[in-house]
Amino acid sequence: MASWAEFEAVESDFAARVRALLTSRKHLTLATLRRDGSPRISGTEVEFAEGQLRIGSMPGAVKAQDLRRDPRLAIHGPTDDPPSDDPGGWKGEAKVAGRAIQVESDGTAHRFLVDLQEAVITRLNDAHDHLVIESWNPRLGYRRRERE
Repeated sequence: MASWAEFEAVESDFAARVRALLTSRKHLTLATLRRDGSPRISGTEVEFAEGQLRIGSMPGAVKAQDLRRDPRLAIHGPTDDPPSDDPGGWKGEAKVAGRAIQVESDGTAHRFLVDLQEAVITRLNDAHDHLVIESWNPRLGYRRRERE
């Protein structure tokens, strides 16, 4: 696992592109695990501050309860379709996965830092005929693959 600052230190360009995608929209999708282990998706917002990726929730929110019980999470966004008249205009999508570390719960909000397990960007190649999957994790580093 790694903090956002640690990710930026080893893959600054890729981290900047992941961050740009995650902050291009206000609302993203958060995946957590319910008590029975089944997935739950919720809306979320992210914040980058002091070398950390942060999320929060309202008090008593089920996503906060999920994260307090099982800190594993994934965040995905933005969700835009490639423009039909200009597939190259699609900026792609970013995904991060890791563990939530609760740093604050004051009765008005729950706040969590995200300890990164992986970061991914999915986009089209320059010819717009293959999917490009770029990924990073602390163990394997940066990788890039193309798929038809």
